Amino acid sequence: MNIVVNGGSRGIGREIVIFFAGDTKNQILVTGRDSARLKNLSDSFKNVRALTLDLVDFDSQPDSIRNSIHTTFKEIDILINMAGFLIPRRFMDVEPGDARKMMEINFFGPASAIRLLKPLMSAGAHIINISSMGGFQGSSKYQGLSYYSASKAAIACLSECLAVEFSESGISVNCLALGAVQTEMFAEAFPGCNAPVNPKEMAEFVAYFAVNGQKFFNGKIIPVAVNNP
Repeated sequence: MNIVVNGGSRGIGREIVIFFAGDTKNQILVTGRDSARLKNLSDSFKNVRALTLDLVDFDSQPDSIRNSIHTTFKEIDILINMAGFLIPRRFMDVEPGDARKMMEINFFGPASAIRLLKPLMSAGAHIINISSMGGFQGSSKYQGLSYYSASKAAIACLSECLAVEFSESGISVNCLALGAVQTEMFAEAFPGCNAPVNPKEMAEFVAYFAVNGQKFFNGKIIPVAVNNP
């Protein structure tokens, strides 16, 4: 399978790349902001290629990004939008630039990636957008996560909309709203808390869903959490 993991330099995204790379039949393109970590992945696995990419700048360089991706794949089976960015701060204390950066990386960037890669996808392809329980309607909310949660709610709603728009092409779009996972981002948001799930465990679930989920779901926002936060 040809797989793109958008935001795979650390945490769950990195573990997803490692999981898929274990099958040499898979070809993986991983993007992220940390070029050193990406190089480590591509050096470790012959079937992994890396593209350093900051989603804040995505729309300013679409041609170069398109060329890089199109030289790697002629067709894409799975796109996983893992990229996430968080500045844990109360709403009134968030600088406007930081608020926009969270929205750019968590919503506009993944949306642009979908728009760019959709022409390479055909019937049976699966797009998985990773949201958060913070952006899941009716879930518990926490101080300092207002902009982050709002951006994750936006990508969840987009998933529902695109499932309708892409249905005539046979492309499925789903969203996983992840709960607490022991990542660097979780530690920043909830210092001192221990999550019940580690990145490797969650990565294995996301990877399984990416391969099989479209057989049972389309246009769904699925909470994946065992406790709060």
